[in-house]
Amino acid sequence: MFDKVLTFVFGSANDRAVKALEPVVAKIEARESWAQSFKDEEFPEQTKILKDRLAKGETLDDILVDAFALAREAANRVLGERAYPCQLMGSLVLNSGKITEMKTGEGKTLMCVCAAYLNSLSGKGVHIVTVNEYLAERDSKWMGRVYKFLGQTVGCVLANMDNEARKAAYNCDLTYGTNSEFGFDYLRDNMQIEMSAKTQRGFNFCIVDEIDSILIDEARTPLIISGQAEDDTFKFHEVDKYVGQFKEVEKDPKTNDYPDEVDMTPEQREALEGDYKLDEKSKRVSFTDKGMNKINDILLKQHLIAEGTTVFDSENFEYVHYFTQAVRAHTLYHNDVDYVVQEGQVQIVDEFTGRILEGRRYGDGLHQAIEAKEHLKIAQKSRTLATITYQNFFRMYDKLSGMTGTAETEAVEFSKIYELDVVAIPTHRPVARKDEDDEVYLNEADKWVAIAKEVKEAHAKGQPVLIGTVSVEKSEHLSAILTRSGIPHEVLNAKNHEREAHIIENAGAKGAVTVATNMAGRGTDIKLGGSLESRAKKRAGTDAPEEKLEEARKLEYDKWLADCNEVKALGGLYVIGSERHESRRIDNQLRGRSGRQGDPGRSKFYISMDDDLMRLFGGEKMKAIMSRIGMQPGEPINHPMLNRSIEKAQKKVEERNFEIRKHLLDYDDVLNQQRKFIYGQRDDILMDENLSTRVLNNALETVDDIFESFGKVKGASKSQLADKIRNTFGQTVEYDRLTPEGVKAILQDDITQKEMLVGKQQLNMFIRYQYIQMIDKKWLDQLEFLDGLKESVHLRGYGQKNPLTEYKNDGFDAFDEMLGFIRDTVSSLIFRVKIQINGEPAPKRVMPTQMNAKHEDAASQSPMAAANNPGNSFNARQAQQGARDSAMKSGRQGQGVTVVRSQPKVGRNDPCPCGSGKKYKACHGRGM
Repeated sequence: MFDKVLTFVFGSANDRAVKALEPVVAKIEARESWAQSFKDEEFPEQTKILKDRLAKGETLDDILVDAFALAREAANRVLGERAYPCQLMGSLVLNSGKITEMKTGEGKTLMCVCAAYLNSLSGKGVHIVTVNEYLAERDSKWMGRVYKFLGQTVGCVLANMDNEARKAAYNCDLTYGTNSEFGFDYLRDNMQIEMSAKTQRGFNFCIVDEIDSILIDEARTPLIISGQAEDDTFKFHEVDKYVGQFKEVEKDPKTNDYPDEVDMTPEQREALEGDYKLDEKSKRVSFTDKGMNKINDILLKQHLIAEGTTVFDSENFEYVHYFTQAVRAHTLYHNDVDYVVQEGQVQIVDEFTGRILEGRRYGDGLHQAIEAKEHLKIAQKSRTLATITYQNFFRMYDKLSGMTGTAETEAVEFSKIYELDVVAIPTHRPVARKDEDDEVYLNEADKWVAIAKEVKEAHAKGQPVLIGTVSVEKSEHLSAILTRSGIPHEVLNAKNHEREAHIIENAGAKGAVTVATNMAGRGTDIKLGGSLESRAKKRAGTDAPEEKLEEARKLEYDKWLADCNEVKALGGLYVIGSERHESRRIDNQLRGRSGRQGDPGRSKFYISMDDDLMRLFGGEKMKAIMSRIGMQPGEPINHPMLNRSIEKAQKKVEERNFEIRKHLLDYDDVLNQQRKFIYGQRDDILMDENLSTRVLNNALETVDDIFESFGKVKGASKSQLADKIRNTFGQTVEYDRLTPEGVKAILQDDITQKEMLVGKQQLNMFIRYQYIQMIDKKWLDQLEFLDGLKESVHLRGYGQKNPLTEYKNDGFDAFDEMLGFIRDTVSSLIFRVKIQINGEPAPKRVMPTQMNAKHEDAASQSPMAAANNPGNSFNARQAQQGARDSAMKSGRQGQGVTVVRSQPKVGRNDPCPCGSGKKYKACHGRGM
């Protein structure tokens, strides 16, 4: 109550935030005449002046007013569009690293220009993220004209680009692209074997269009780059043959729940009818005892497992996974709803946008199970090569901001996960759309009849109608009903997305009827009266030159304007929702297609008790209650109280989805720390021009560890110590030199001689190759280990342990072990490798003849191979002589370099001197 009184007196936090922007907007408008005074060709000069001011020590805030005024005037001259004060406010919010919420049709694309231009002046790059490639390419060309007018460069990253084109795009002042392309390029860059092959140049400032879609809706699925793994495709085909033999456990008809097995005896569980249970909300399958026994019987009968073994044996238990995925594929994933089959491939449909997720595959064998179900060729199972969540990718930016029409419902998540505040900007003109109460039907069939009747009435008077559906299947079902009713219409779904722009731009034309999945709800602008541009192209021809198009626009304008005014008089665009989505934001996006920029409009949702949202969250019980109180099929009910009940169900789903994303992020934060460290070490190695010193220092620490550990073993002989040195470094050490200083001198001499033989640069390239090869191999193993650990660690909860804590502990223990293995293996290999000159072994003093290993394979794949190939233009003897001459000049020919410690040696298992409380190897001693 007190909070409400404070809000009434002082206004809400959002009101205060908006009010604080007004003085800045006034300053920008006061500079308008200054910006208007420049000739077109002077704008790049003004950009250079602003950059010079930054170079001399001024900040972005110091030049903000001038930069915004210039960008606003540039957009007005190039596009004929002058940013309104509310758009300037929105751009100021973006520049401050917050989320701008602006209603649909308020011009978000133009709004972000000022903030993007200001931040591009730093020279560090600005990334502008869109929900699909069509919008990225469109906006880079459309808004790109403004930036180029100002003297800035603009690039666009597309999926079909090669590395050089990507690099050029990222080197521009402003770069457009999709969230997945930016993320995948980051992962690909950290798989390169040369720094020069990297495409990105850092993460400075990012503006995310439709930020709630990208950072929330898509954040449940991490980005994964995969490679081929072991071929087990035949197992998916085999298992799929027997799925039909399994039956779902019967539910209690009164409660619609499965029988509770907790208090059952083994005999009662055995007598339970059915083999598996489904959890539709989380899309999971669990087998009963009877189901598990049936799997065992099938495997034995078909000789898929050996006689005398069972499915419960460790070597056979993987078949439970194959059967689980097969049942999930058949019962929980449906064609034309969750995916479509096109060109012999299973293509995933984004549940939030209705678009096909190009190149995306379900993980953990589910995609292969669906391919088997659809009788398609099964793609070989993949192995994760690199992965990152959208949350952790976007949190790498120094400054992150975004814009959307619907963010306030997720303000808590934006604050907790991304530390982003949401500021709602008032509309330029009041919203005139009429949002009607939902109309609820008992059965789905009655709902479709009512929608068809409503569409027919609106179409008859010429009012354009947009009907939103939740799946491809539903859109095609409604299309068939409309066809039977004689209503001409367009269908926009994942199967014909290539015509998306054309269909949407004419969805506001007089009499137009458009059936669309959720893809119509994002990044699209439906103008009443249809598209003038579309009319002009139809009149002049699609490929007509600009002069003819301009003439056609003038000829069509009056007719287009008359149609626009007629549609407004009819009530504007009528948006019909055929089902409530689990997220209120998706519904609000659909509503927002109507009533843009103060235009009239109307929206209404038609719901049935058979809809997924109603059925999964209390619909069955509610349906039974409504039947008992006398609600008849075909009779709708609508009441604000019912709307509130539906909204509560949506809130429950949103909270659940937030927990899923939070859970994913909690675990990925562990992986993220390891990923950042391993990528940082990888970059250090790619840039290090003196890797032999790194290898030598690691080897010297290993020598200390060996002598320290042998000193603690009673009765350890010199023979055993010499064997350990030989096995580790391939060096035979005489007993009189078997001291830490003696072994170190031998290793120092060995590295020096190798550098003399092949040259420092060649040796450095060889070491780099070994390091990168080992890092990449072991990092893949670590990813697999963490993935398996995440799946199994939850079982420790039964032992009163926190699964997340256990995951962190085991994960970091394995990571430290991996770093130690990489460090020791590479340093050991470098000392054990044998260099040959023109096919003959090098002199004994360079490398002892008593070698335990000769790594010819590694040498033959590396720059070091030049020294092994007599036909190669690289002359090993010249290189040897050149290295010796160089060494003589520096006064260290044939001599080892003595390492003198300035501080006492810290053991790898000793506490770190920094005082963190961690072991030295897990803190400042961590590295490769």
